[in-house]
Amino acid sequence: MAATLAAEVLQDDIAVSLARAMATANKRARELGVDVLQNLITVTQQVSNGVALWRINYGPKDYLGRRGGDLVIDVDQYNASIKQVLRGQ
Repeated sequence: MAATLAAEVLQDDIAVSLARAMATANKRARELGVDVLQNLITVTQQVSNGVALWRINYGPKDYLGRRGGDLVIDVDQYNASIKQVLRGQ
């Protein structure tokens, strides 16, 4: 179902930045074989070495009793470039 975004949503810098970061991280996750729809996705905002990042974590929805296996992708908040990819074991 397509939705038209109101102009004020598109003017919200944080919302647009997060949407770009999610799209970038989802693309990389799929390239690495992660089924994005079958994962629990969490997002945190952080600053590392003066660079504002979105840290996007893909983990199993059924995480109880499981260890590792998460995929973590750090995406630059301003230009949506991937800064780091970490895979749990």
